[in-house]
Amino acid sequence: MKVIDNGTVTSPKGFLGAGQHVGIKKRKKDLALIVSEVEADAVGTFTTNMVKAAPVLWDKKIVEGTQKVKAIAINSGIANACTGKLGEENNEAFAKIVGDAFGVSHEKILICSTGVIGQQLPLEPIKKGIDSTKALLSSSNEAGIEVATSIMTTDTKPKHIAVEIDIDGTTVTLGACCKGSGMIHPNMATMLGFITTDLNISKELLNKALKEVIPDTFNMVSVDRDTSTNDTVLLLANGLAGNEKIETEDQNYQTFKEALYYVNEYLAKCIAGDGEGATKLLEINVNHAKDIKQAKVIAKSVCTSPLVKTAVYGNDANWGRLLCAMGYSGEEFDPYQVDLYIESEYGELKLVENGMATDYSEEVATKILSSEYVKANIDMKIADGKATAWGCDLTYDYVKINADYRS
Repeated sequence: MKVIDNGTVTSPKGFLGAGQHVGIKKRKKDLALIVSEVEADAVGTFTTNMVKAAPVLWDKKIVEGTQKVKAIAINSGIANACTGKLGEENNEAFAKIVGDAFGVSHEKILICSTGVIGQQLPLEPIKKGIDSTKALLSSSNEAGIEVATSIMTTDTKPKHIAVEIDIDGTTVTLGACCKGSGMIHPNMATMLGFITTDLNISKELLNKALKEVIPDTFNMVSVDRDTSTNDTVLLLANGLAGNEKIETEDQNYQTFKEALYYVNEYLAKCIAGDGEGATKLLEINVNHAKDIKQAKVIAKSVCTSPLVKTAVYGNDANWGRLLCAMGYSGEEFDPYQVDLYIESEYGELKLVENGMATDYSEEVATKILSSEYVKANIDMKIADGKATAWGCDLTYDYVKINADYRS
């Protein structure tokens, strides 16, 4: 597998992108298009929140159907969630505007929205801006970055990646971008993710691959324990790479799935590290747990603990907070069997052995925790279960950003 320098959703063959400001927001870019030159198979995963935004309901219906899609249209600034029947009508009108622009049925257009909940989506800026946005469509890396930029809300930077893999001598490309900074919690969040590939693969296997990698990537991210109404990951495959169609779970399928996992994990870590107000990416590794389920539950519990997150922000090796978060996870274990390490580019340090503090140096611990990428490695010493969760520190700026989000 090769990572493409500055790659994004426009890197695979036949995919175009564009983004610009059309007036949904006051100033920042707010409308993006991802378009396939030929219609593509589409699969997706969606929020587990019982309150689902209008675009989530629309996209879910489309990807669970049999027809292919032409484009994804994304607006930022307005979530179109908790907007009732009018919100659903506006979402469908949005799809019709885009469908008409490309001469296809509106049911071949996927819609995603992100922003403030409870406000109706303004259609006039979209009507006025769709043709000029379409005119900007390009397969260039710059166009893909415009897409990644135009979908941002409180994100501080665009998030994108592309990789190449070899399928029986044919070069296949996967490109992706996402947004997410706050209202992020395991089981998807205010996180929109878009993955494109020119792979020729059956829709059934495309769907299977996405469903199998999401639980260990995007579903292991948390910023603030708030699961959103809008979270969506969409994966489009147009087959233009020209490889022999993958229809069985052979080695070619495994190669694709491994690349898909890599892309999703990369973006998941980008989201965690760009959490609202965050200064650090926090990674929790649980090893030798009873099973994968126990490892996941404990990793998430530690990663989402406000006291753990504030300790990391303060470079404070307050290991008791980690054990405390493990203890209230609901999983049974012997605390006097647990070893705990912290790690960064400044080294690794064992803080706890068999549930008790080691004679560690506070000065060394503080130095390790001062990194922008901090890991806590937990050894349960039970069996072979393992899992990783990603989050960030909790800072003063998180409160500031969310206190005046609407204003």
